[in-house]
Amino acid sequence: MTAIKHALQRDIFTPNDERLLSIVNVCKAGKKKKNCFLCATVTTERPVQVNVVKVKKSDKGDFYKRQTAWILRDLAVVDAKDANKENPEFDLHFEKVYKWLASSIAEKNSFISCIWKLNQRYLRKKIEFVNVSSQLLEELPKVTEESVPSGENQSVAGGDEESLDEYQELNAREEQDIEIMMDGCEYAISNAEAFAEKLSSELQVLDGANIQSIMASEKQVNTLMQLLDEALKEVDEIEYKLSSYEEMLQSVKEQMDHISQSNDLIQLSNTNNVKLLEEIEFLVNYLDLSKGHIKALTDGDLSSSKGIEACTNAAEALLQCMNVALRPGHEELHAVRQQQQQFRDLREQFARRLTNHLNNVFVQQGHDQSSSIAQHSIELTLPKHLPFHRDLLRYAKLMEWLKNTDREKYEGLNKNYVDYISRLYEREIKEFFEVAKIKMTGTSKEGKKFATLPRKESAVKQDIESLHGSSGKLTGSTSSLNKLSVQGSGNRRSQSSSLLDMGNMSASDLDVADRTKFDKIFEQVLSELEPLCLAEQDFISKFFKLQQSPALPGSVVQTDSNEVDGGYLSRPHNLLGDKFSVPSEKEETSIIRSMMIKVFRCIEPELNNLISLGDKIDSFNSLYMLVKMSHHVWTAENVDPASFLSTTLGNVLVTVKRNFDKCIWNQMKQMEDVKISKKSKVGILPFVRGFEEFAELAESIFRSAERRGDLDKAYTKLIRAVYNNVEKVANESQKTPRDVVMMENFHHIFSTLSRLKIACLETERREAKHKYTEHLQSYVIYSLGQPLEKLNHFFEGIEARVAQGIREEEVSYQLAFNKQELRKVIKEYPGKEVKKGLDNLYRKVDKHLCEEENLLQVMWHSMQDEFIRQYKHFEGLIARCYPGSGITMEFTIQDILEYFSSIAQSH
Repeated sequence: MTAIKHALQRDIFTPNDERLLSIVNVCKAGKKKKNCFLCATVTTERPVQVNVVKVKKSDKGDFYKRQTAWILRDLAVVDAKDANKENPEFDLHFEKVYKWLASSIAEKNSFISCIWKLNQRYLRKKIEFVNVSSQLLEELPKVTEESVPSGENQSVAGGDEESLDEYQELNAREEQDIEIMMDGCEYAISNAEAFAEKLSSELQVLDGANIQSIMASEKQVNTLMQLLDEALKEVDEIEYKLSSYEEMLQSVKEQMDHISQSNDLIQLSNTNNVKLLEEIEFLVNYLDLSKGHIKALTDGDLSSSKGIEACTNAAEALLQCMNVALRPGHEELHAVRQQQQQFRDLREQFARRLTNHLNNVFVQQGHDQSSSIAQHSIELTLPKHLPFHRDLLRYAKLMEWLKNTDREKYEGLNKNYVDYISRLYEREIKEFFEVAKIKMTGTSKEGKKFATLPRKESAVKQDIESLHGSSGKLTGSTSSLNKLSVQGSGNRRSQSSSLLDMGNMSASDLDVADRTKFDKIFEQVLSELEPLCLAEQDFISKFFKLQQSPALPGSVVQTDSNEVDGGYLSRPHNLLGDKFSVPSEKEETSIIRSMMIKVFRCIEPELNNLISLGDKIDSFNSLYMLVKMSHHVWTAENVDPASFLSTTLGNVLVTVKRNFDKCIWNQMKQMEDVKISKKSKVGILPFVRGFEEFAELAESIFRSAERRGDLDKAYTKLIRAVYNNVEKVANESQKTPRDVVMMENFHHIFSTLSRLKIACLETERREAKHKYTEHLQSYVIYSLGQPLEKLNHFFEGIEARVAQGIREEEVSYQLAFNKQELRKVIKEYPGKEVKKGLDNLYRKVDKHLCEEENLLQVMWHSMQDEFIRQYKHFEGLIARCYPGSGITMEFTIQDILEYFSSIAQSH
């Protein structure tokens, strides 16, 4: 081990200015045994740094390499595992625990001992040693700076510790003393014996002086002993006096004990009196209801604002008294039980009185509201319930009190309100929709009486009694307009519109004014319903104290926050035995929605009836309804996606979409059923013109719509149906050639789509242009045919010979295609004959084409280009197959242009 230690010092630590103090051969506990060395080192430079270094033998040779180093300052615990038994295992706790197994116990103990010394010297005992034998640590002298003279405190006991610091520098004091001594003994360097003798003689003189000093102090010691004897005598006298005093005070102590016991009893009595006073004050302060509050609860005026405020304050005070958390034992007191019973009686009495009064308010306010139904119905507006809501909101705090104290009466009041107000709304909404239907259909208002006569006092009382009872319902006025039919309206046009109808009508026949009127009426209906529903939902939430989603913007109801929110009434817990579960916010939102469904149960059926009527009047009204309904649904969803208004309008929107889809399906069905006359030319098909006007109408309606996905889908279906049926009609046409039908109609479709610029039909627009061009070319070629028939057959034969392999310049040597035959054929087509044939062709094309699309000149120009192309082709064949023959046609290209121009001008 010594050799290894020297080798490690030489090879690893000396180059790093470190000195190796202790070494132990270890391996990791519990793993495959790979030996390594743990070394304790210190640096030779100051400040001194102490390290624990792990050294491992290299796999490639016999030399050692430094693997890991830890600063001793980071070592927290040294665990020797067992202080009583010899155990080679030990743990070092750095940032994590390292478990080691030493090769020998002696090396382990030596290493731990070295760590302990270094801890004592440099770390001031920061490291904790666990399970280390006390004998191992006691073997080392406990050296402190206080117990070692100043000249010796630089050395540490033990051989290893002496080696910790072999060289100690002299301080300034020591250097000065040595210099003084050497100045006085300059010969000490040359004559050591003389120097030693001098030091010895000085030492003897010093010892003599010390002995004389000790002998001189003997007298003083004797004097000190005498003084000590006298002091002992004085102490004995004092002890005797103290004993006598103690006996005297014993009787005083007994008397003081009696006094102390009396004081404790007095203090206990005072404490009990204070606590009793506190309990009485607590009961008086918190279980006492003033006479004014009791009078307000029993006889307070619930009609005036001051009376409502007094009742509200009294109800708050009563709730506070009933919700007081009584201390243990209070409920056993007769007075407390009696007071609680009085509170319960007051609560029951006031709750019953409040419920009856609010039921009366519901009925009375509803009858007052009914008087304005006629005027609002005539003007197509719904009566505003804002004054009614404002009056009822004065009772909002009392409703919250009722909710927290008597759930049964609260729910009964809730049911009565819904039951009555739903009838009122049903009358108003039905009258409102009747007027809307009359305005849409133009039916005479004569015989219709919208005014509602004031009801008798007995009827009012009967309504009140029905609300107080478990059954009994008010019946609203019924309407006969739901059965309204437009079939009998002689001044109205057909109930349904189609693309065929639109194609056969003029712009005035489309009755744009009626559609605009319907659009305005439908928008007015939705605009009236939306604030009505929002206002009622906001009122229900505030009046019945039901939590809902974030406040509804645009709500009509305006309330003073001081009248509705805040106060002690927000406490839902009742400590006097009336237990009920408090609904969560989600459940209360569901309650609001349920109430709204009952209150406005007639809105959705009435809207569906109105939509059905609009669809009967004109199926294209579904476009207006789709845009308006989508806009209102989008607005409602932005306000509150789960609200009653959003849900109801969403359901109605589904119906509108179905009507719209049905309208599109009807147009497609009518296209398939179209029949054309066999005796007249086809021209522009009615459903093609109808699609144009439908697209113009739809674009004007959907110009500002948020969503037009349904229209784009309808466009795609309609245009595909138009394309298919145009082709079908073209195939069935007998009077007009197929190419003409296709060309004219697809030209019209292309012009329409180019003008309207409908983005979703861009592909169809290009397709229409392609079909138009394709059939134009086809008709030109078909109509023009072979105007120079014999000449055409002659050159077809030449092309056939060339195709068989005969060279073009050798074709003239063929007997059937020599120059004489060519001249003979050319003479058969002078200019007059060509012009005559073209004139007949112009008349034929004019009969086929319709005047609406104005394609005759386009067609004639295309025929001119085709004829010139054929002429140039013939000229080219003559030049290639009969070079140098000088043979040409009887007419020139300029002649052809003149023929076509003169024919066009003459017609």
